[in-house]
Amino acid sequence: MSKPVKELIMRDYLDRLGETEDVAVVTLRGIDANRNNEIRTGLAAKDIHVTVIRNNLFLRAFKGTKLENLEPVLVGSNAVVYGAESVIDVAREIVALAKQHEEIELKGALLDGILFEGDAGVRALSNYPTRDEAIAEDVTLILGPGRKLVGALKGPGGRLMGIVKAIEEKLEKGEEIARV
Repeated sequence: MSKPVKELIMRDYLDRLGETEDVAVVTLRGIDANRNNEIRTGLAAKDIHVTVIRNNLFLRAFKGTKLENLEPVLVGSNAVVYGAESVIDVAREIVALAKQHEEIELKGALLDGILFEGDAGVRALSNYPTRDEAIAEDVTLILGPGRKLVGALKGPGGRLMGIVKAIEEKLEKGEEIARV
């Protein structure tokens, strides 16, 4: 392959992935063209993209970036899967696809420069909460004690207000209130 063609391929990788730093790597070998198109179309509907790569050109294109950390898993035929809200969503989708299509090999994933290697690594990453889920969990943890406090204060206060309301209604009707 000539040098201009290699440079063209590397530019294409840079254009496609842009500033993306979190990706998953899979092998799609053994999947026929029709199923491959179904998989890609299904992923594209979820804003997830698949790019088949040439390992050495990919590493040269992203030298000095976090994507360089993928080097240990870039052996053999590979495709980079990226997009969606985060790589966690991507990992969830490809783990679900791997259950349906046994030919898909999960090679690894990269989150904030940390490599989750192999099938087990990608499956572990798919169980992580997304950013929004983590924020929701944090908010729930922060608000939990406050809710309990409000409930504790509101309970006796509600009973007291019930007594005051009963007294008010009796007074409005002109009834006398007995002293206790």
